[in-house]
Amino acid sequence: MEYTASHLPDALHRHYARNQRWGFMWALWTAVLWGAWYVPGTALWYETPYADIGEHQLALRLTATSVMTWIHAIAVFIFLLVWNLVLGKVRDYGRTIVRFRRISKWYALASLCGGPMAIFGSYMAMGFVGPVFAAVSSLFYPVIGAVVARLWYREKISGRTALGMAVIMMGGLVVYGPGLFTEVGADNNQLWLGYLGGVMSAIGWGTEGAVAARAMDVTDPDVGIHCRFTFEILFWGALILPALALFTSLPIMSLLHDTLTNPAALLWITLASACHAYCYTAFYKSFSLIGVGRGEAIGNLYAVFALIFIAMFTLQIPPWYFLLGLVLTVGGSFVMFSESAESVAKLREH
Repeated sequence: MEYTASHLPDALHRHYARNQRWGFMWALWTAVLWGAWYVPGTALWYETPYADIGEHQLALRLTATSVMTWIHAIAVFIFLLVWNLVLGKVRDYGRTIVRFRRISKWYALASLCGGPMAIFGSYMAMGFVGPVFAAVSSLFYPVIGAVVARLWYREKISGRTALGMAVIMMGGLVVYGPGLFTEVGADNNQLWLGYLGGVMSAIGWGTEGAVAARAMDVTDPDVGIHCRFTFEILFWGALILPALALFTSLPIMSLLHDTLTNPAALLWITLASACHAYCYTAFYKSFSLIGVGRGEAIGNLYAVFALIFIAMFTLQIPPWYFLLGLVLTVGGSFVMFSESAESVAKLREH
């Protein structure tokens, strides 16, 4: 007993350090896959039927965004189903989603924040303004997530964590700032919808992180993210799109048919959904290990990875300010990672 008691602090330290290491690793994968998502997510707007919609066809363009978001959610659900089949967690998924009053109601709320608000808003930002603005407008979501988590269930934000978050967001602004000024200066009367979409994405993803972390106190992250996209499919497919089809003359079925029969559009949606499915899986795993604020702040490195993937896809060399932004974002991550394992483990005040 004396041997066990004397070695308990060392064992706890190793446990905390392992959780911290895996938490930051999952958060980094979030950033990589999230950054990759902007390439197929933007390319989708250049395929039929979306490329045929004029910039001033406001209602039709918003409807098209709804349709692509719903198809996107269905594809993500399929990828997550494969993931949980491989892990043997499909039964856990079934047991979790039917317990709505105690557990899955939190994932329903997370899906509202992340789907009809965040993903829909980001597609709006890409379609009405551009991919650069869509990325930069979401950079502030870790602050929102950390503040909500702090006010709701007293998750701690240390001085080192706050400093790291600030440096990461500054790096993202340096990377995207010059391109942002070019895009927002374009002559487009519908730009305000893109700005609105950017605000929706930041608020949605930040709030979703705090809500999902609340649910993951009692559930598995792999099962939780599957429940979250199940509810998003239902919100779009059983409520929003049927209401638009019944009470408006908008061509919902035509947009669905044209998207599903266009191989190029399906390819981009499949690639975007694969990125988002496993990005979200890593995202949720990081919350339970290092907390909402830290997980979302490291996930903010997506700004750098997005520019890397866009450069690879377009064969354009990144400008000089990319290197400065890269140094800032990586530096901010190391500021957060240098925090002691014990302080990361003690995330909440009791």
